[in-house]
Amino acid sequence: MLWDMFVTFLLIGFVSVGGGYSMVPVIEREAISHGWMNEQSFSDMIAVAGAAPGPIATNTAVMVGFHAGGFPGAAVSAIGMTLPSLLLVIAAGLLLTKVQHHPLTESAFYGLRPIVAALVFYAAYRLVMAGGAALAIDWKTGCSIAIFAGALIALMRFRVHPLAVIAVSGLVGVALYA
Repeated sequence: MLWDMFVTFLLIGFVSVGGGYSMVPVIEREAISHGWMNEQSFSDMIAVAGAAPGPIATNTAVMVGFHAGGFPGAAVSAIGMTLPSLLLVIAAGLLLTKVQHHPLTESAFYGLRPIVAALVFYAAYRLVMAGGAALAIDWKTGCSIAIFAGALIALMRFRVHPLAVIAVSGLVGVALYA
């Protein structure tokens, strides 16, 4: 199982673009298809992985690995997830210094931007669906929408520090749902 976990996260790390949130749907699919987690456990874990310091994709890989294989599972998942980034960043740094201003390079990056946004949106959609919010509009869904709106306004309009928004949102969640 540990080798399978390492190879799975190594491949995810090599083929995923757009940062951690765009990798969440891929990790979810693999974790569930391998039987390492179920949808509800994964959804709960994403909330913790997103609130924890560090990149969400690595946090998610570590948590999936730990859930399925304890400390060794967490270690091989973390190595598998981060090794591709290390190797690709070194290779890209060497290559991009030579071709960074080439029109094809610039065009490729413009083409990748929309898919990154779509993958992040899809990850958010999956989290909402896993929580059942889209299935029934009740007081919890209304409160979640209000927390979302308040957080978005605080971040965009008032430029409140994201850590403060996270802390306040967590406290509001405790007050409303505990």
